[in-house]
Amino acid sequence: MPLSLRFVVPLALALAAIAYAVVPLVDRLTFQWFVRDLDARGALIAQTAQEPLSELVRDPRGAKQRVQRYFERIMQGERIFAIGLCDRTGHLAFASPTWPQTVRCPPPGDKEARSWVLQLKDGPLHVSANPVAGDSGPLGSLMIVHDMSFVERRSADTKKYVLWLFAGIAAVVALITMVIAEISWRGWVAGLKALMSGETLLRSPLGLAGTAPELRPIARDLQALVRDLEAERAGRDESQTTWGPEALRRILRQDLKGDEVLIVSNREPYVHVKRKDNVIEIQRPASGLVTALEPIVRACSGTWIAHGAGSADRETVDKNDHVMVPPERPAYRIRRVWLSPEEEQGYYYGFANEGLWPLCHIAHTRPVFRAPDWEYYQAVNRRFAEIVADEAHTEDPIILVQDYHFALLPRMVRERLPRATIITFWHIPWPNPEAFGILPWREEILDGLLGSSILGFHTQFHCNNFFDTVDRFLEARVDRETFSISYGGDTTEVRRYPISIEWPPAALQVQPPVAECRKRVRERFGLAPEVKLGVGVDRLDYTKGILERFSAIERLFELEPRWIGKFAFIQVAAPSRSSIDEYQNLDADVRALAARINERFGKGDYQPIILRIEHHDAAQVYELYRASEVCIVSSLHDGMNLVAKEFVAARDDEQGVLILSQFTGAARELAESLIVNPYDFEQSAAALHLALTMSPEEQRARMRSMRNLVQEFNVFRWAGRMLLDAARMRHRTRMLARTRAARRKADAAA
Repeated sequence: MPLSLRFVVPLALALAAIAYAVVPLVDRLTFQWFVRDLDARGALIAQTAQEPLSELVRDPRGAKQRVQRYFERIMQGERIFAIGLCDRTGHLAFASPTWPQTVRCPPPGDKEARSWVLQLKDGPLHVSANPVAGDSGPLGSLMIVHDMSFVERRSADTKKYVLWLFAGIAAVVALITMVIAEISWRGWVAGLKALMSGETLLRSPLGLAGTAPELRPIARDLQALVRDLEAERAGRDESQTTWGPEALRRILRQDLKGDEVLIVSNREPYVHVKRKDNVIEIQRPASGLVTALEPIVRACSGTWIAHGAGSADRETVDKNDHVMVPPERPAYRIRRVWLSPEEEQGYYYGFANEGLWPLCHIAHTRPVFRAPDWEYYQAVNRRFAEIVADEAHTEDPIILVQDYHFALLPRMVRERLPRATIITFWHIPWPNPEAFGILPWREEILDGLLGSSILGFHTQFHCNNFFDTVDRFLEARVDRETFSISYGGDTTEVRRYPISIEWPPAALQVQPPVAECRKRVRERFGLAPEVKLGVGVDRLDYTKGILERFSAIERLFELEPRWIGKFAFIQVAAPSRSSIDEYQNLDADVRALAARINERFGKGDYQPIILRIEHHDAAQVYELYRASEVCIVSSLHDGMNLVAKEFVAARDDEQGVLILSQFTGAARELAESLIVNPYDFEQSAAALHLALTMSPEEQRARMRSMRNLVQEFNVFRWAGRMLLDAARMRHRTRMLARTRAARRKADAAA
């Protein structure tokens, strides 16, 4: 024990000295960390705001009021004290009312982002000047002032925690030292003997000194593998990442070393159509897949391979069937694939949407399987595989295959590009083995999907169903502990990737305040200002529960007649797959039920259900979201459903209530919504009544929680997780290949 005390006392004094020196260092590093964080926040805000600002200042009339309203919306963000726009001459053109007089614009001609900290009597302010530009050239600098008073509070807490930490460390180390002091000497002696005899080096190839020459290449490769894994683990700290386009570019640049990215889907993000007057216009399809993926490929500057279905698509491509998009600011290219009417009918309308779609959705519509449709499905998948190989400029590109239209594509691409990293995402539910077992070509579909390196689903439930299905129908090794399937000598990782939307949504940036949206929408549909409004936004599909939604509204009027004349529901339904009989019948049923409810409960100009079966662009949809008190998502079976997340993102006023079907993937994330069984009309009607009478305080608490989740787990994080998993897989594959090569070399030398 005296020997132990000789160690403990100097150790305690040393820890006290270290704590005294470390506290100011931690304080300084913490301050620098917050400054860098605010710099990054300022740059992100400037990048997001430059396009809306360009539009707002283009017309000088009323520009000041418009810009100030836009600044006020931005300042709803946490810790933003003031915001202003300096013109190219270095003068303050626009500013929020809280703009401090001590802050000056950067000198004219300064095109680099700058930041500095002002020490005022009320606390420090962080100022960042970020150059912004419009279509016609530079606008000037967006000045963002953050309140840094929170840093002082956190600094005091940090000092306290560091002191307590060192006190705890001192106590623990002292106790451990006193317990093991006597036996530690023997351990060191034994370790030294093992090192001198070479036993340690034999047990651990990482020790190079004294290692046999033939083992040194393997040891170096193992060291490199450890370093790569540590770097990858540091890059995967999602909680410290601001997920946006720049984060995806950073992953491609750092983790994937600029590797090539290709996206394959049936639907293209931009469609060129010819109007009756022969003018070509561009449309964006009403598709959750497009909504999720388009920001990703834009950030990665990749290639999107898709079926060219627009009436003017052929007229707008170059000789290689490429077209650059978006039209206003080209960032990536589409490679269009041409299909004959017979191929489209058999592959898309036939096997994919009359077979696989109802098979995977529990919506009580019988799937139809025809041998000719299957032949077209195989042929089209083969055509896309050839085009993917043709578009790939490297031997190991990253290929993102989207949805049930291309279940055979991963295996076909694997045969042409064996070194490619293929990530397949299945956007719809995956059924249980009993339901999937009725598919005549079930083994072929599973074999095709297991050509993927990574196979993604929205929920763990769908992953588990896929594991059960493979276990039932294929001779494969299913490892549920590592979430992988070994089949045909290859391994496929099966992962859960809940999809989301971009944050902040581009359509929200140009929206007027909520009060103005409410006024516009009610005037457009002839509704009184006091009428409460509900909204539903869907494709016209039997899986979306539109008939069940209308029946719940009818039941609400029966149970609570006071809402007649005081509540109206706008249903936006984009036409879809209208050549299929089930969709034609659904169209007729939806129109008939809406007409019956309107005839029963309508009076004068008032109609309780306003049905719009037509395409709406994103700006129109977001205006409806902001004008409504309630959004109803009553899907009978859905993979995720992005409408629910779009409604939450649109409500920056933190008001509104989301009624969400329990059969959507979103119900597992947005727990603060009112979750219902859409088949239970009584429950759905009660939830609608609760939503219409919910207090603003409860709405705010629920909406704030859901908005935080959608912001944190946005579409860029969804894509980033897949790309990081791809990077991990590629690092591992390359390191194992180098290690095997080194081992073969060592064996040859021996």
